[in-house]
Amino acid sequence: MAQGEVLGFEEYVRTRQDALLRSARRLVPDPVDAQDLLQTALVRTLGRWDGIADKSLADAYLRRVMINTRTEWWRARKLDEVPTEQLPDASVDDGTEQRADRALLMDVLGVLAPKQRSVVVLRHWEQMSTEETAAALGMSPGTVKSTLHRALARLRQELEDRAARSGESEGAPAPARIPAQRDRRHDERGRERCAA
Repeated sequence: MAQGEVLGFEEYVRTRQDALLRSARRLVPDPVDAQDLLQTALVRTLGRWDGIADKSLADAYLRRVMINTRTEWWRARKLDEVPTEQLPDASVDDGTEQRADRALLMDVLGVLAPKQRSVVVLRHWEQMSTEETAAALGMSPGTVKSTLHRALARLRQELEDRAARSGESEGAPAPARIPAQRDRRHDERGRERCAA
């Protein structure tokens, strides 16, 4: 491999390593395994770097190498089976609770404006950085931060309102307002007094 190709690969790794590590974290749950997965994929890609004609597709190539590597690891894992007289009691998670949480999340996201929903999905679902989100949506990083802040506050409020409504319908007392709301009303009254 030519010296220029090696330098190009090193520069690519420097600029894209955070995004690639996030992709690895989506493939394996353990952070240490994710780092190992990324390093293995980078080593395998280095030998083929000069064969990637369109370097803008390098992320996709590396993700495919990580997926293939993870599959190889999964197939090669050693399963330890221990015979026993009685099977242990093990609860089986049927995923009902997880599906209910997902359905609630998808429903609650509907209260957000389209721009807010896009920011929340890219930042928290896709785990993009503020800068990546800003570039994807064509806005400044500061706008991404303020939009995300307002969107999360709106989501919290919607969840609290729903909890209060479901508590009232079951005869339970409604939950108290959160302190941040009381403080804001208190601050507004204070400003009104100062202005008078």
